[in-house]
Amino acid sequence: MRPERDFAGRELFSISAPERQRVPFVFNSPHSGRFYPRAFLDASRLDRIAIRRSEDCYVDDLFRAAVALGAPFLTAHFPRAYVDVNREPLELDPKMFIEPLPPHVNSRSSRVQGGLGTIPRVVGEGQEIYRGRLPLAEAMARIEAVYRPYHETLRRLLFDTHRQFGYAVLIDCHSMPAGVRVAESGQRPDFTIGDRFGTSCAPSLSQAALDSLRAMDYAVSHNRPYAGGFITEHYGQPAKGFHAMQIEVSRGLYLDDRTLERKPGFGRLAGDIATLLSHLCSADRFEAEQRPIAAE
Repeated sequence: MRPERDFAGRELFSISAPERQRVPFVFNSPHSGRFYPRAFLDASRLDRIAIRRSEDCYVDDLFRAAVALGAPFLTAHFPRAYVDVNREPLELDPKMFIEPLPPHVNSRSSRVQGGLGTIPRVVGEGQEIYRGRLPLAEAMARIEAVYRPYHETLRRLLFDTHRQFGYAVLIDCHSMPAGVRVAESGQRPDFTIGDRFGTSCAPSLSQAALDSLRAMDYAVSHNRPYAGGFITEHYGQPAKGFHAMQIEVSRGLYLDDRTLERKPGFGRLAGDIATLLSHLCSADRFEAEQRPIAAE
């Protein structure tokens, strides 16, 4: 397996953008890629449905209204099971590779321990992806050819936005399993808003999202069970005028988990998400709050 062969003639990711960016927002869907290279499937022990259990199925379509609101939207076409860009560059599991890992690799994070490093060992239900161990060179090739260009593009979009508006807001778009619950309350949320417990964005942005979804009668949790991954943590630097918030939507609202087909309510949910995004992008209170910070 090599990225240049696995994705020959295909885009690894794409940017959907309006003719002119009108809002200081950038949207990102890093886990909705659904092109699975033939060589990758051949190396896997999973069938075509099971291999997609970690995929944020159709999240790029659910959040597509962002472009009409005047924001660029970065979408991965490679699958999360192939390389996960919502991880540090080198979160690698030593059990996956033929050779020993170099000392600078992070092999002890909780994400690696769970099999969900930069090169995942398992899909969402804990099922092992590969038939055998991989050459370390395979992981490094994916990171250089896929991971790094993706983050270079995301970084450029955010800095261009910051330069134009004085601050930038990243909305990281994800889905979560239908059965997930908040441990403390037992709540089964329809949406989870993650802001790294108030450190990755202005509180008014998170509150606007919570208020908008609750007004539409959705069950919404804040930071539990998902507070945001590497992307939210890494790019969310409010003191510098960079804000990042993660939105998780339950797949039970729109997806048949057995067939991965869209449920009849998909269009209604996409419309409600469009309402949410419109509310966020027109948050004048948030805009007034940020301009002094960006000028410091």
